Amino acid sequence: MAEDDTKSGMAGPARHVYGPRPLAALLPTVTRPAYRRHNAASAQILADWEVIVGPKVASMTVPRRLDRGVLTIGCAGPVAMTLHYEGVALINRINAHMGGQPVHTLRFTQAGMPRKPAPAPVLPPEAILEAEAAVGDFPEGELRSALASLGRVVLGRSKHSTRRLKKL
Repeated sequence: MAEDDTKSGMAGPARHVYGPRPLAALLPTVTRPAYRRHNAASAQILADWEVIVGPKVASMTVPRRLDRGVLTIGCAGPVAMTLHYEGVALINRINAHMGGQPVHTLRFTQAGMPRKPAPAPVLPPEAILEAEAAVGDFPEGELRSALASLGRVVLGRSKHSTRRLKKL
């Protein structure tokens, strides 16, 4: 019978285990590099930024990264000065939302603001009527409404468009 080469309380080099292993044994090796680059608090702040700071401040700022408690916020110069004076209140709002203290310092960088998406084009009534007529044979339901919606967009962009198309 083979003798165990580790003593109690002493960890030797990691052994390769053949066969099935519990998933919990693999997770730390997989998640550690991912969380080192992007932690969960940073992702939560990015996702909930407008809720945390309000629509007015969110329209002028963009959270860039959270690293070791320092939240970097991209904004224009005058906005950075205003937020600097409101820094403690802003940190308290972020930490209250996150439930803990992931942020202890704010850093501001000058950055261009992301462009707002262009408003959806108004579809001509001819495209709407033609799309509804094309799906007239389908029974009422989700498929018919999805096809009609697709038809309105496609027909509105191609046949009934007043914009000139670019030539390649």
